[in-house]
Amino acid sequence: MTQILIRGGTVVDGTGAPAYRGDVRVRDGVIDAVAPALTAEDGDRVVEADGCFVTPGFIECHTHMDAVMWWQPSLDPLPGYGVTTAVIGNCGFTAAPISTIPEVREEMVKIFSFFEEVPTKPFLESLPWDWQTWSEYKRSVEANAKTAANIAGYAGHIAIRLTVMGMDAWDRAATPAEIEKMAALLEDALQAGAIGLSSNFMDHDSKDRPVPSLQADDAEISAFFDVLERYPGSSMQLILDTFFHLKAPETMERLARLARGRNVRLQLAGAGALLNFQKGIRDKLWELNAKFKAEGLDFWPSFAHVPPTTALNFFSSSSFAQANEYVWHEVVQAKSIEEKTALITSEEWRARARDSWDNKAFKQSLVANPHMMILNDSETGAGPLGLTLRQLADQEGKHPADALADWVLANGFQSIVSREPHAMDDKLTIQMLKDDQTVGGISDAGAHGQMLCGGGENILFFTKFVKNGDLTIEEAVHVQTGKQAEHFNFTDRGVIKPGYKADIAVFDIDEVETRPLKRVFDVPDGDGGMTWRFSRDAAPMRLTLVNGVPTFENGQFTEAFPGKVIGPTITSKAAAEAA
Repeated sequence: MTQILIRGGTVVDGTGAPAYRGDVRVRDGVIDAVAPALTAEDGDRVVEADGCFVTPGFIECHTHMDAVMWWQPSLDPLPGYGVTTAVIGNCGFTAAPISTIPEVREEMVKIFSFFEEVPTKPFLESLPWDWQTWSEYKRSVEANAKTAANIAGYAGHIAIRLTVMGMDAWDRAATPAEIEKMAALLEDALQAGAIGLSSNFMDHDSKDRPVPSLQADDAEISAFFDVLERYPGSSMQLILDTFFHLKAPETMERLARLARGRNVRLQLAGAGALLNFQKGIRDKLWELNAKFKAEGLDFWPSFAHVPPTTALNFFSSSSFAQANEYVWHEVVQAKSIEEKTALITSEEWRARARDSWDNKAFKQSLVANPHMMILNDSETGAGPLGLTLRQLADQEGKHPADALADWVLANGFQSIVSREPHAMDDKLTIQMLKDDQTVGGISDAGAHGQMLCGGGENILFFTKFVKNGDLTIEEAVHVQTGKQAEHFNFTDRGVIKPGYKADIAVFDIDEVETRPLKRVFDVPDGDGGMTWRFSRDAAPMRLTLVNGVPTFENGQFTEAFPGKVIGPTITSKAAAEAA
């Protein structure tokens, strides 16, 4: 193992404590010593950190690298942004457990691919699929998937439901026998080191079907709580609907009713409702947050620190379907250029598109707000570019759906329409980041590759919040390190302290920036070629260490893959019961 002395930096230890000048020695993958001045020893490779912050490596708390890590083990661009741990298995979408029935296994892949916009063919073909349970999946990842960051994963509720119930998982509540089997699959995962269970109470698929987890009744959720209680240190993540059908408040009330008197930790994605258009439910959710925290419920709202951005395309985007605009989604689903062209030149299709646009699309969605749709990337160069769809429609005297169809015909189906970001409640964002019982920093890294690149957005904690005076450097580091480690019960990392794993980031705050999106062509298309995704250049870090091994140094990825599969520390009582 590499022996490194990081000398002369300012240590921000991840606990929120004041920064101090100090040296850090790493030996055998562990932080060996931290002191104001350490003498170089034989074997030390000295890294001068004068003018730099030395912090724990950053934890990406919400990624969808589950499939991507198999064909992109660098997890680009995460190493250049100081990320040392990626949490996968979010939103109920996971690669394990999985059914032995090919049709059902493919159904889980299709669900994952649709919602997270990950290519289906490489997902099916690049993974070994030599597992059924989550524990078998973990063994396969450890043996076959070498990664540049540590991986921590949930078991997904949707995957569990499909494994037990097959295609019936879409349509009905589970029987008591099926619930017992689902609980056993979760137990297997927690025994093997999964961080918990992820679920989803928001999404509808390309056919407008509620995802299978939305069919879960109270008995099913309570059975999962029974299992989670036996593994203190585990948690349940649940995606609330604050964007589409706006059911988040009633879901929070239901979860509180089921969780009272139970020792379970819940992470509620969306409970902050930080976008200004969500004000209708935001105040209610914030009131519920305060109420449940006062009751002592172990609820942790989780949220993004930047507004969601969308680059809408006409081959893989779920944005139309998520907007309840299924007529335009027909264009996305059409396989060939000829089929797509036939649709949008058809007067019958255009009439349906206008009606759907006006009467069916969710009013808060991108489609219903053409003034936020920016025409910014043309395949042919025909243009116009830089206008909003609303401006184009007004100039041409057309309905927005017709104006978009004509623009796509002229500019090509590989063109991209971006969304102007929704306005956020910045004051509430800062308030929630400073709250001691929240999970901030959701990025969706690894998903929506032709829509966004969540990787790298963590650096905004420094380039925006610290530089604007909204957070101290200690708070900005704590949000991404020690606080995340506390939530996930990673008791051996997330802090600069002797004996802890040497996951470390070294950076000069004046050198780092959130870099613009760029296209890179490194995603297998399943047909022997490559397609593109969005990435970004490195921040850069001066140094990123994962388990004591440099993954980013001298301005570039080192080609090292020292990541491990990690999990929460479970209490000795629960471990004994599991054994």
